[in-house]
Amino acid sequence: MDRQPRAVALISGGLDSMLAAKAVLEQGVHVEGINFFTGFCVEGHTHAVRKQERDKPKRNNSLWVAEQLGIKLHIVDIVEEYKDVVLNPKHGYGANLNPCLDCKIFMVKKAKEWLLKHDFDFIITGEVVGQRPMSQRAFTMPIVAAESGAEDLLLRPLSAQNLPPSRAEREGWVKREQLFKFSGRSRKPQIALANQWGINEFAQPAGGCCFLTDANYSDKLRDLWAHRPSRNYALDDIMLLKIGRHLRPRPHFKMILSREEGETNFLEGYKNEFVWIKTASCSGPLTLLDGDNLSEEDIHLAAQLTARYSKGKDAATVICKVGHSRDEFKEVNVQPFSEPIPSEWLL
Repeated sequence: MDRQPRAVALISGGLDSMLAAKAVLEQGVHVEGINFFTGFCVEGHTHAVRKQERDKPKRNNSLWVAEQLGIKLHIVDIVEEYKDVVLNPKHGYGANLNPCLDCKIFMVKKAKEWLLKHDFDFIITGEVVGQRPMSQRAFTMPIVAAESGAEDLLLRPLSAQNLPPSRAEREGWVKREQLFKFSGRSRKPQIALANQWGINEFAQPAGGCCFLTDANYSDKLRDLWAHRPSRNYALDDIMLLKIGRHLRPRPHFKMILSREEGETNFLEGYKNEFVWIKTASCSGPLTLLDGDNLSEEDIHLAAQLTARYSKGKDAATVICKVGHSRDEFKEVNVQPFSEPIPSEWLL
């Protein structure tokens, strides 16, 4: 090769992708990162919205990792293209609505498209043999390489010595003996390597960096699909599933109630799109009503439930504002809902 080899690294924001990119950088390869925005990402969304846990950094970990490595990061919006992966996964779902194997195949395929367009030479991922039950097994890792079309352009530095040599190794762009042989679910080898390289801070997202691995989120998404004419979704739909307390007191409408100041501020941006309720005589949640053909009885019940979750829950009555747009509202006086909340209402 008459120039420096160039690799594109899938950067999720977690430790594995950080170490994989670092391992190749250490060998003198030019590395740039790529992060695919699906709408289901954990980092940089609800963590930043909420006021609670103020001691935790409010950041996009993919951007932070790229900054620590000193590499350029390309963030690519794949929200629309990704829908078919979520709705029709060829290889099925995991424990929840996570199409992990199809997701990895799709992202590696997109990375290859980017590589060809920008004249790069190979792809880096942070995959470790045996770490994930769907996408990172000895049996499924060749499937990712084959069905994505990446084939031997795909290098997994953390497990490279457990796998057949990639093109980057055969061509001498990287030295195989300077790559690793990690396997299994233990994180100890990665943490030891991070310490060796002086990496003292890194994100540790439980279950990965995607809300589709979360049981509660998946239940809310199933409920959304069950009460819509089709399973198609908009970006706002899946963003709102991440926020607040969700109740479905009637089949034709759902309530989204903020749980703290940050969520209230976020939901304020949706006042022109939903019927909304906010307690006026005491502090309490901002509630959005997601549904059509709402009756006065529906709105009255929703106001009572909103009052139930307010500071006035023990008061005789609570005054609530009910609006259909940001600037127009009326006030209603309701008794807070006093009966136990039926379990089937809770999402």
